[in-house]
This record gives sequence, C-alpha cells and structure tokens, in this order.
Amino acid sequence: MRLLARFLGFVFATGAIVFLIAAVAGAGMIYYYSKDLPDTAALQNYEPPVTTRLHANDGSILAEYSRERRLFLPGSAIPPLVKQAFISAEDKNFYTHTGVDPEGVLRAVSVLAEGGRHVQGASTITQQVAKNFLVGNERSIDRKIREAIISFRIEAAYSKERILELYLNEIYLGLGNYGVAAAALNYFNKSVNELTLAEAAYLAALPKGPNNYHPFQHRERAIERRNYVIDRMEADGVVSHEEATKAKAEPLGVNPRALSPNTYVAGYFAEDVRRELLDRYKEKGLYEGGLSVRTTLDPKMQAWTRKALADGLVRFDEAHGFRGPINHIDVSSDWGVPLANIPSLGDIKPWRLAVVLDMNDAGARLGLQPGREASGEVARERETGTLTAEGMRWTGRAPRGALTVGDVIYVEPMTGQPGRYRLRQIPEISGAMVAMDPYTGRVFSMVGGFSFDQSEFNRATQALRQPGSSFKPFVYATALDNGYTPSSSILDEPISIQQADGSYWTPENFEGGHGTGAHPLDYGVAHSKNMMTVRLAKDVGMPLIAEYAKRFGIYDDMGPYLSLSLGAGETTLMKMVTGYSMLANGGKRIKPTLIDRVQDRWGKTIYRHDERQCLGCDAEKWDNQNEPKLIDKREQVLDPLTAYQITTIMEHVIQRGTGVSIKAVGKHLAGKTGTTNEAKDLWFVGYSPDLAVGVYIGYDRPRSMGSHAQAALFAAPIFRDFMTVALKDKPDTPFRVPPGIKLISVNPGSGLRTASGGELWPFKPGTAPPDSYSGGGGGGEGPRQVNQDVDQRVGTGTGGLY
Repeated sequence: MRLLARFLGFVFATGAIVFLIAAVAGAGMIYYYSKDLPDTAALQNYEPPVTTRLHANDGSILAEYSRERRLFLPGSAIPPLVKQAFISAEDKNFYTHTGVDPEGVLRAVSVLAEGGRHVQGASTITQQVAKNFLVGNERSIDRKIREAIISFRIEAAYSKERILELYLNEIYLGLGNYGVAAAALNYFNKSVNELTLAEAAYLAALPKGPNNYHPFQHRERAIERRNYVIDRMEADGVVSHEEATKAKAEPLGVNPRALSPNTYVAGYFAEDVRRELLDRYKEKGLYEGGLSVRTTLDPKMQAWTRKALADGLVRFDEAHGFRGPINHIDVSSDWGVPLANIPSLGDIKPWRLAVVLDMNDAGARLGLQPGREASGEVARERETGTLTAEGMRWTGRAPRGALTVGDVIYVEPMTGQPGRYRLRQIPEISGAMVAMDPYTGRVFSMVGGFSFDQSEFNRATQALRQPGSSFKPFVYATALDNGYTPSSSILDEPISIQQADGSYWTPENFEGGHGTGAHPLDYGVAHSKNMMTVRLAKDVGMPLIAEYAKRFGIYDDMGPYLSLSLGAGETTLMKMVTGYSMLANGGKRIKPTLIDRVQDRWGKTIYRHDERQCLGCDAEKWDNQNEPKLIDKREQVLDPLTAYQITTIMEHVIQRGTGVSIKAVGKHLAGKTGTTNEAKDLWFVGYSPDLAVGVYIGYDRPRSMGSHAQAALFAAPIFRDFMTVALKDKPDTPFRVPPGIKLISVNPGSGLRTASGGELWPFKPGTAPPDSYSGGGGGGEGPRQVNQDVDQRVGTGTGGLY
C-alpha cells in the first residue's frame, strides 16, 4: 500500500513538473510569438479596396475600375443561405469555437490519414480572416502559431457576425473576384440575394482553390466540389434532402458578366470620365475607393450619336472607293479558327468580320467570324451568309473584280434581308460628335472617333482643329452686343489687308466672285460670306472679338488677326458646343461635364456638378412656407437679347442658308456650317431650344477632303440625321423670346421693314430698322454700313474659310 502511495505521488509530482514545464514553455512560446503580432484593432475600421462603378444617367452600369474586383456588403445584407454555404464548406463549428476548432483539426488529420479526397481544412473562418488581413500566406509552423494566437484575439474583440462579414468580403473567389457580392455578379450576373442554393454552394466551393474548380477548364471537378458543399449543408441541417437533390441535379450555370463601355458604344465617354476621376482622386481613390459615379450619359442618345457619326463617315469614305480586304486566310479547311484569331473591333456592331468562301457573278458566299465560348475557345458553330452585288454597288466593281476567295472583310446585315450582307470598310476619315444640355453643360453623348477599339484618341476633347465659319456666330454676336442690328448693312465686296511683309491678304468667299454688294448682317451669317465677316471684324475690332471668344471658352488667348474671324484658330469640338450652348441658353456661362455627382463608398456625396444653391429645399415638411428657390450665380457672358438675335439669325442658316438640308428635321433649329481652308475640316454646330449638338469630320493628319467637300454636304447631314431621331418624339418648341425683344417684319433681302411677305426679325429697344435707307452711315435707329476697302493693320494670311 505504501509502495502504491509512493508510486502515485511520483506520478503526480512528475505530472505537475511536466505540466509546469509545458505551461512555462507554452507561455514562453505565446510571449515569443506575440511580441510582434499586428494589432487586431485594424479590423475595426477595415476599408477594403472596392470597385469604382460608373453609371449612366438611367442608373445602368457603364464601366468599372478596380485592382481587386470587390463590392463591399454589410453582413446584414448577405442572405443566410450564402453565409451558411460558406460555413458548411469551411467551418461548420464557426458559431461555437473560439478561433481554433480542435474537432476540425482532428477531422482533417483523420481524413488525410485515410486517404480521403475531400478535406475540410483545419483553418477556421476566423483563422482565414487572421491570415488574409494580418498574418499573410507564408507556409510555415511559425505562421500557423501566430495565426492561431491572433484568431483567439479576434474572437475576443469582435462578434461572430463581424468576423463573417470581413471574411465574405475579403475572400478571393477566382476570375479576379474578391468577396461574394462581386463573385455573384460576375459569375452569375446576379445579386447575392438572387443566388440559388446551387449557385451559393458553388461560390462556397471556391475558397479551397478557385483555379482547381474553374467553371470552364475544370467543369466536372467544379460540379463535384459544389455537390460536396451541398451535401455538407444537408448534413448540417441547413437544407432538406429534397432541396439538396434538386440543387445537385442543376448544371453549373456560370454565365460571366461581360461589362464594357462598348455596351453603349461609349468607350470615349468612359475613358474621359476615368481620366477626370484619376486627376481628382488619384489612383488609390479611383481603383480602390469604391466610388459611385453618376455620369451624364444618356444611353439612347449615345447610340444615336454613334450611328449618325459613323453613317456620315462611311458615306464620305465609300464615295472615295473600296481600298481592298483587310486580311487574307486559307479557307481550304476549317476557316473558323483563323478567322476568329483576327482581332476585330468590338464597338462597331452590327458590323462583323467575314471571309469570302467562294464567288460567282451574283455575289459571294461568306463565312462569318465565330464567337468564343466563355472558356475562351472558338465556338464550334459556323455561320455563313451572302454578300450580294447590291451590297457591293458602292464600290463600282463586280464581286469578282473586287475580292478573291480567302479575303477577310467587314460586312453589315442588310435590313429586312436575313442572311444577306453589305460590304463595309473602316473609314480613313474620322471625326467627333457631342450632344449637350445647353442649360447645365451636361454631356448626354460623346463619340470621339469611328471606333474606340481602333483609336483611343478622343477627337471631341483632344483634337485641336480649325472651326472655320462655325466660329462666325461669335464674331456677329460681338457686333450685335456692341451696336449692330440684324439689319446693319455690310458690303459683300473684296477687301485687302496689308500684312507685315507689305503684301496684301485678300479673303474670298467660298464660291469666289467679286461680291454682291451690300446686304443685311443676317445675310452674312446665313450665307457664310467671308468678305462681309472680315469687314465686320475690322470695324468691331479683333481685340473685342478675342475677348468675347474667351468669354465663351472658344479660345484662351486669341490673337488680334483678322483671319481668325474666319475660324483660322484651333479649338476643340467640346469647346465649340459649349460656346453654342451659351448662345442657346440666353448667354449664361456653363461648364461642360460628364459627371453629375460622385459618392464615396459610404454613399456620401463628395462632388456635385450643379453648384446652384436651393433655399428651402432642406425643409422637413410643408408648413405653408415659401416655395424652395434656386439661386443661380452663373456669369452672364452675353446679353440675353443679343443671344436671341444671333439664334434667330442662325435659324435662317437652316431655313435658307448653308444648312438648308437640316430643314427636313421639321423643328426649330439654329446652327452654322464650317468648312476650313482646302476643306481640311468640315463642321456643323447647332441647337434646338433644349439640345446643343456639334460634329466635325476630317483626317487625323489634316489634309484636303477634296475640292468639292463642303460642310453642307457632309457635316450638316450628320447633324440632321441625329436631330431627326433625337427630337422625333419632342414637340416643336420655338426658341424662348426674352423680355424686351421686338419682333418686326422685315424684307430679308434688304433688312428694311415690310408690311407683307417678310420675316420676323428680333430687335432691341430703339434699334428697329427704318422703312427705307436715306443715305450712308446710318445713325439712331437706322442700320450701320461697313464699307471700308483697305485696312493697314498687320494680319496673317490664312483665309478663304467657309
């Protein structure tokens, strides 16, 4: 008995000593590994990199920018089904353990020892949070110990729901997606609340190794792993046997979301917004800040703008002949693969690449470029069609004379003729088009070239071009704001300007000739008379015109040269449309913008374009107070009466002047053509009472478009086609007449009053025209005459713009 007591005492003492040694060793190890551990407080204010999203003005997604594709969701917004799928797959005892799950460790070891294929990892969700946020991915015993210690600390500091929220927003789920919100959107094009059991289970299957369960490269393994997660959910009592069986029978159903600005043919628009955000918020703000950006883009108007411009460029290009195929391939075997490997422009639909398979006198049989599967493989289906002789008529050549078997070309489906196609080619000519709200500067649509995929250079905002006669309205507006009237008489006769070298510059009208005598100021704009414009600019003074050009934002520092009155300076289409918008809105300064507002990741507005103050808009309820009032402090850059006068004059451009082709729209419109020297640039800029639009076309490396090229023939029809569609369902609203304007019936040929058969012209108080001219000069209410022939002022010799 004594021997047994001694033995038990020895065992107890030895155990106590071992325990003390182990405790001291454990404490020492914990102290050692805890010395440099990161502070778990960093999780309290966790702000992960979140995707910045651009929205069109109707709320639809235009583009996304990120380094890590992630949309942060609060835990309360993640449905229980999704949470439980991840818990069953990764950590079934999540709600009961304290950071490390002994049962999970033992289970993982036993399954591994038995050679099991499906291993539920020993790391708990808490440990994975510790690893992802604080410890790192180093594979070592040291890292696992540090991870376990931090997991205990995390569990002590945060609720289970907060830990799960961090995990479900941080975890990488393949295909560039971080977190369940981005994964649901980009795998299934759904929000997390719309996910089915099978879809949620597939996402929960991915943390173990997203590439191992790739939905296309390893489809069978992906389905097997998904079904395993469903089985785990059934075993945990989350779903019934019937629900599990039904979910496992479903196909994988992955349908990656294809999001691109090309959806709205808005590559130029989105890229300009991206550059502005980058400048305003820097790289971190743009790619990690989770900004929600409401742009001004109108998707319908953007599509109309792109079509109108593309049709106009194609019209001009096809008039200059067919330049031949873009490539040639062997069609003796499967032509689909080599054709699919030829890069095609993604933003010029419905155009498609095609290869000529065989030919006859009536046309050619085509093979159309096949698409690609979500896995990236070329689709197996081969689609064919017919290129008709009618579809090649514009080339002026028979099919056999223009193409050979194996030629790769662009084609477009013929309307109402299934399977029949028209030959197309990428235009050499380029250009740009912008549509804007003239009262706010909000850009509804912008196209900076034929194809963003072809060239990212934005010709609407980056290309400096001569506006030609489309600048003339600002010259005439300056005159009207400084004593002239629409009836002021100006000579349409030759004028010579002495230059610095002693030579003379003699501008001519586009149509040449020696002039047609005196005409009202209105006539000079409507018929774009260079000689009248130069005389007027000389009389008004170029320094004053330069000041007005700066007010309207056309030029920052315009030189005092008379040739610049004909649009010989360089500016951008965006600046021209903005300037015309100020004429349309009654002379109020506006700033063009592609962005309405920007909100941070928490929904707080950090930028708003509309700077007007609203007094009374923040009232909690209606209590018989005064109505809210908008305070508009924008600068008045032009007298509203002058703005209405120049608008009416530009209406005459369309009714009976160089823009007469636009009259077919059948709405109140004002605008001006512009054809530069040697027809290097063709413009039309104009507006309705509520929409300002500008277009220009020209070669990227400026060269003549031909001796017969005119804005009236090529630019104005683009404006016409767009306005026809954009204003189709809009009422025909006349331009708003400002208080103080007098509408007087005048003879448009003479500018004098007439009792019948005249036009109503706007005059400011005290400037109405007389019944007839009594002599030269003109004073009081009579029209001024500008008749000087020679100016000794130094100038430059770039004239002849129309």
